[in-house]
Amino acid sequence: MRILGLIPARGGSKGIPGKNIKHLAGKPLLAYTYESAKESDLLTKTILSSDDLAIIQEAKRLGMEVPFIRPSDLAEDSSPTLPVIVHALNYFSAIGEFFDAVCLLQVTNPFRRKGFIDEAIKKFKETNADALVSVLPVPHEFNPHWVFEPNANGMLSIATGEKKIISRRQDLPPSYFRDGAIYLTKTEVILKQNSLYGASLAYLIGDQERYVNLDTMQDWVKAEQLVKTLF
Repeated sequence: MRILGLIPARGGSKGIPGKNIKHLAGKPLLAYTYESAKESDLLTKTILSSDDLAIIQEAKRLGMEVPFIRPSDLAEDSSPTLPVIVHALNYFSAIGEFFDAVCLLQVTNPFRRKGFIDEAIKKFKETNADALVSVLPVPHEFNPHWVFEPNANGMLSIATGEKKIISRRQDLPPSYFRDGAIYLTKTEVILKQNSLYGASLAYLIGDQERYVNLDTMQDWVKAEQLVKTLF
């Protein structure tokens, strides 16, 4: 299976200015994700997709492949991820290079355990799912069976639609949230269904102690603390 590793890194970050190349423990943030990708034996090719010349220059200094400059209309604050992936696939198909799947690796989730990407790819292949995402357990107090929504009568209803609440924590079924570290999707699902998830979604559980999603300066402070314990 030919798998494209895609690292998106646009310019113009507002929550953490210049975050994609901001130095974390002595190296630019995007280096952490690139180093994880380099460890993989199962990614066919890994590229950077960026609109920003400073990011591109730094990426090339690190040895990353940057085959194109992303169009500015795909690098706005409101730009969804899917068209960015489609743009990369279309670029390669135009030069006669095709991939069976895309592995999206977000710079804002930098701390992946060694071998995590290949773990995900192996499970993706074994399950033959349309897609796979990395996840973490939802804390029991936020389990959807314990979450309420206001109904038309101004009262609360269980979000899952059940009439009776599960009273004991031990009886709650496991639930997960996407941690953002890995999205793996078959190319045909991306192009034909316009979806990152398809009809069958597999998952791989990540590491809570490595989790950070870099969106605000408070998140950056957390990352600075984590990196001291992880590396």
